[in-house]
Amino acid sequence: MSLLGRLLKNRRAGETHMAWHLPNLQGPEQLTLTSQEFDDGDPLALKHCAKQIGGADLSPELTWSALPHGTAQLLLVVEDIDVPMAKPAVHCLALIDPDTAHLESGALAARQPGPGVRILRSTIGRGYHGPAPVKGHGPHRYVFELFALAAPGADTSGTAPLDRARPRAFLPTVTAPVLGRGRLTGVHER
Repeated sequence: MSLLGRLLKNRRAGETHMAWHLPNLQGPEQLTLTSQEFDDGDPLALKHCAKQIGGADLSPELTWSALPHGTAQLLLVVEDIDVPMAKPAVHCLALIDPDTAHLESGALAARQPGPGVRILRSTIGRGYHGPAPVKGHGPHRYVFELFALAAPGADTSGTAPLDRARPRAFLPTVTAPVLGRGRLTGVHER
């Protein structure tokens, strides 16, 4: 067990500040988000983890149930809610065309996203960044949250264009009603 992991053992961001709990992203939990690569609460395969720990930073395949009528855009947020910080770390933030029925493995890559995927800035950079928790810190939960929006997401803060906005600045500016939402959690521990 790493000394740093032991020192930070009881420090975790928790669920309170995750996108799921933002007042503007509330809506019916009628979407079912699944993956052929892991079930809710199961460990993520090493290939979905960060390169610095031997992974490939390959986003997992994701599939969702039928979208609510009137969905104009999907918002996908991937957060590590066990990071030893005040708020969860956003590992990926993307806008997805509602005609996209699912995401293939690797579709959240920064340089070559899948069809219908617009990658936005995350806490770490751009594109999907796989798990790399502090060694010895215990299990980290990586929550994939999908929101069906009634209108395209927009940066209404006026301070930064959509592609440059930080996740914690962008997420509260989403004003489109949420028609449905769903989530899936993967776990990783070092």
